[in-house]
Amino acid sequence: MSNRRLPKLVKQGLYDPQFEHDACGVGVVANVKGVRSHDIIQKGIQVLINLGHRGAAGSDPKTGDGAGILIQIPHEFFSRECARLGFTLPPPGDYGVGMVFLPQDTAQREVCYRVFEDVVQEEGQVLLGWRDVPVDNSQIGETSREVQPYIRQIFIGRGSQTTDEAHLVRKLYVIRRRVENIVSESGIEDAETFYIPSLFTNRIVFKGLLMADQISRFYQDLTDPDMVSYFAMVHSRFSTNTLGSWKLAHPYRLLLHNGEINTLRGNLNWMVARQAVFSSPLFGDDMQKLFPLITPYQSDTACIDNALEILLATGRSLPHCMMMLVPEAWGDHVDIAPEKQDFYEYHSALMEPWDGPALLSFTDGVRVGAILDRNGLRPFRYLVTKNDVLVMASETGVLDVPPEDVLFKARLQPGRMFYLDPAQGRIIDDEEIKGELSRQQPYGKWLAENKVTLEQLPEPAGVHDTDYDTLLERQQIFGYTLEDLRMIMEPMAVAGTEPVGSMGNDAALAVLSDKPQLVFSYFKQLFAQVTNPPLDAIREELVTSTESFIGSEQNLFDETPLHCRQLKLKEPIITNYELEKIRNLQVDGIRSITLSTLFRVDEGAGTLERALDDLCRQASRAIADGYSIIILSDRGVDAHHAPVPSLLATSTVHHHLIREGLRTKAGLVVESGEPREVAHFALLIGYGAGAINPYLAFETLDDLIRQDILPANIDHKTAEKNYVKAVHKGVVKVMSKMGISTIQSYRGAQIFEALGLSQELVDRYFSWTPTRVGGVGLGVIEEESRRRHTLTYSDRDVAAKLDLDVGGNYLWRRDGEYHMYNPDSIAKLQHAVRAESYQTYKEFAELIDGQSREMATLRGLLGFRFLDKPIPIDEVEPASEIVKRFATGAISLGSISREAHETLAIAMNRIGARSNTGEGGEDYHRFTPDDNGDSRNSAMKQVASGRFGVTNNYLINARDLQIKMAQGSKPGEGGQLPGHKVDEYIGWIRHTTPGVELISPPPHHDIYSIEDLAQLIYDLKYTNPSARVHVKLVAEVGVGTVAAGVSKGHGDVVLISGDSGGTGASPESSIKHAGLPWELGVAETQQVLVMNDLRGRIVVQTDGQLKTGRDVAIACLLGAEEFGFATAPLISMGCIMLRKCHLNTCSVGIATQDPELRAKFAGHPEHVINYFFFVAEHLREIMSQMGFRTVNEMVGRVDRLDTRRAIE
Repeated sequence: MSNRRLPKLVKQGLYDPQFEHDACGVGVVANVKGVRSHDIIQKGIQVLINLGHRGAAGSDPKTGDGAGILIQIPHEFFSRECARLGFTLPPPGDYGVGMVFLPQDTAQREVCYRVFEDVVQEEGQVLLGWRDVPVDNSQIGETSREVQPYIRQIFIGRGSQTTDEAHLVRKLYVIRRRVENIVSESGIEDAETFYIPSLFTNRIVFKGLLMADQISRFYQDLTDPDMVSYFAMVHSRFSTNTLGSWKLAHPYRLLLHNGEINTLRGNLNWMVARQAVFSSPLFGDDMQKLFPLITPYQSDTACIDNALEILLATGRSLPHCMMMLVPEAWGDHVDIAPEKQDFYEYHSALMEPWDGPALLSFTDGVRVGAILDRNGLRPFRYLVTKNDVLVMASETGVLDVPPEDVLFKARLQPGRMFYLDPAQGRIIDDEEIKGELSRQQPYGKWLAENKVTLEQLPEPAGVHDTDYDTLLERQQIFGYTLEDLRMIMEPMAVAGTEPVGSMGNDAALAVLSDKPQLVFSYFKQLFAQVTNPPLDAIREELVTSTESFIGSEQNLFDETPLHCRQLKLKEPIITNYELEKIRNLQVDGIRSITLSTLFRVDEGAGTLERALDDLCRQASRAIADGYSIIILSDRGVDAHHAPVPSLLATSTVHHHLIREGLRTKAGLVVESGEPREVAHFALLIGYGAGAINPYLAFETLDDLIRQDILPANIDHKTAEKNYVKAVHKGVVKVMSKMGISTIQSYRGAQIFEALGLSQELVDRYFSWTPTRVGGVGLGVIEEESRRRHTLTYSDRDVAAKLDLDVGGNYLWRRDGEYHMYNPDSIAKLQHAVRAESYQTYKEFAELIDGQSREMATLRGLLGFRFLDKPIPIDEVEPASEIVKRFATGAISLGSISREAHETLAIAMNRIGARSNTGEGGEDYHRFTPDDNGDSRNSAMKQVASGRFGVTNNYLINARDLQIKMAQGSKPGEGGQLPGHKVDEYIGWIRHTTPGVELISPPPHHDIYSIEDLAQLIYDLKYTNPSARVHVKLVAEVGVGTVAAGVSKGHGDVVLISGDSGGTGASPESSIKHAGLPWELGVAETQQVLVMNDLRGRIVVQTDGQLKTGRDVAIACLLGAEEFGFATAPLISMGCIMLRKCHLNTCSVGIATQDPELRAKFAGHPEHVINYFFFVAEHLREIMSQMGFRTVNEMVGRVDRLDTRRAIE
């Protein structure tokens, strides 16, 4: 065996293993009566083989992503084998068997043996012996063989002080955790290799980095007739990486899992926070030996397996634990039995759901069950034969069963449980098992006597009124702009929905802007793509919930009436009236205290840091004094006091209390003048806020009413109600982008990446948040807070006469935020393409590139390493070849006019490039060339979630087929076409009804995991074998691992879209706050594909505000080889960036279906062609200076980028 070290899944470059994903096939075979046999194991292996297509292999075709089987311990088999080794096993239940993965190095292995044996002795148990596991690695892949651990079994007998089997099980748990922790900290080089797949008295796991059909040939024990079990649980894994790791294969110790736990970061935070109050009479002092209860830096399945293990070990039944971890949808709008409703409500006061699309099959070694998440986003089907064999799997047909032998068959429903108890010899259905558990305690009575709601609280003595005299100065100090009032808050107050905008975000990144920024602006929302689906917040509203408890939690391992002695909130956004009720709350066990989040501006630099430290001390003291609700308030700003940014204050206290072990002792309520748009509220909740009172937003609405800016029928109550409704709908949509259903799970989940904050700041105040480019620290945040304060208070008389800053964040304003597309740059580009003037294009490029370098983009911070002597430009690949790498963005027919859409197609076909249909289909008459030889047939046909216009005829008339998994301007959401743009023609193309708004579902409903995507890729290739199949992703942390999965699913092209891409209609918060620049996405994708030896199997394309040859050059050097453009070609055809595409009022006839406006369209294919050739010539000049003769030579050459400016 090779001694090559395991290529560890460690953070490297932009790659981070915590963002790895997997999907899989799950299967269970069992005898309903509990009869053990070797036949059950054989059937289980056959099911595993038949699920092999749900697994995958990487660059080594014989190295699988992982396969395994979990069975009962075969006592007779081990008795025989151990006797051969010279030791005798006691009766079943008096010993445990551990399967152990050990380092290949002999010396390191000896360290592990000594640790194991010492711990067994210290815990009062008996080491019976070790056994080498017979394996045959001759048929497994080279990669798997090179990283194969040394595999042994350990046998541990019950000690004299250990009372029974249950006690021994707990002792084995303690032994395993102690051994794992000691080896991890031992300093041995290959500590990562050491792993204990199972250590139990009744079950054992065989697994590894194997293909499904290799498991029984590798583990020779599995073919022995004495290997018997009444069940066999199997798993075939499809991973986004190909790096060798045997321990990542399933099954885990209690679970097999197909899906994603989207709330993992929050679940882990809360488990750490609760550890300080954990206690159990079953463990006593041994409880401390188990910490950390969840092993850091492991997969989501391993984490929930750890959580289930401790819940089970501390006394709850297996179904009870699963109902706590993965509750079904419940609440006032869900029709379930009252006692079950009470069960779920009571337990929601104990812990949050582990939320996400998940099929979980589980066992304690005696009973076997399965449960689906509340949305049912993973398949699970089962049948029972007449001879009592149960077959459950991710799909039907995994075992050949004659139809006449089938007793019954069914599928698991969303949120439902399946439970087999061999002692009763039957399957217990969902209603029975949950009904029994719901009645085991008087949960309804406990809730009625202890739960507190806002409606029950007494009327407050007074409520803050709007102070119009100081409103303007307070708006100024909290950074309000006129744009906030008119574009964000006014539409929310009038319509009760989030405002919609269009076109992409070409404003400067917060970290590069010369304007003071709110801390909110440095965070980007993460979202689900491919490996798990986003939820449809519109059509799946039934399974979403905004309810939550806040207050002091009790010990998770106990159940008492006091566990639900908390404040129940229906929604997290509260009015001033509701806040005063909470402020005056003095119920037994629930008391609130208000802590000021202001800091003095007259005490010099460092005041903000000192204020945060003091705030943390106050929070700890408040909990010590018995307060269970802490209100963080920035009311009271004046000439001497500025507000601590509300997100910074909230996250600082949240993480301080987690570190102190106090977080579950108090809920956090934020009373702040700062939050006003949806993204602000989502961030506050994501970093720990249980409730938010945006008091200044409410006062601002009052002022809009007073000034008659809102319609006459909108009074204070209506405006407030509509605004809160819009915020809640928006927050639910943000949660849904990541596939999260409940506010309770979203709270503290930190589903964000920081962009432009220093690592030091993030580590201290926003712990466990990914940040990869560095940036501003606490000093800059303090300086900008002081700057706003100084502008407001330095001269009160002058300030009082000034209006709010214009803003210009959403629309270009002369004195507002900087935009790369502005009247000067638009005019230059349009003049260049119309006059066929390359010199004018160069002026446009210099304007764009100069602005990019100075203040706008990440690529602006990068330079080129030019040669001292350029190569002759005649030796550089011609522009006529380079333009074939270009494509237009996915702009649908409907979002733009027929004339504009066809002009793009004609232009791209003339130069051998590709135009993209977008998700709106295409008129089949365009598939036939025109009489003059032009073709209006788009070379690239998109297949999006709505499948508008997708027919076989559409698919076969394509050179490329693009599966749209996400869109740069609104990842995690579906396409949106307002009804007034759906005329008769558009309705005919899309096979829908004219006049009806079309909103595509956020997920493809046939793609809930990566193996589903692989199936669609296969289907599209079968339909059109000559077409390349693309998968469109959006840049976010972890996108590289998804791209690796796309490659393993046999995609030909992966498109990495940037967050600034254009759109015909999108919520403003999505345009601004979701996704990342393509520079990060492309760089990560290149690194991960190379790391996994997959780069040669797939083409990488990128888009998202590419404008010039310099942009293309940087994209290429980072790893892209094809390039998409959308906004620039539209501007070339006449677009003037009115950003009114969603209103159907485009005055130049591009983004409209109005016949009169369409008649004004003045674009020609030549304009688009000229633009692309200008870009290609610009790129050639750069290539000449760098010494590259072809684009292929440039791809991935990051060594030729100068990053000094970025570092400086």
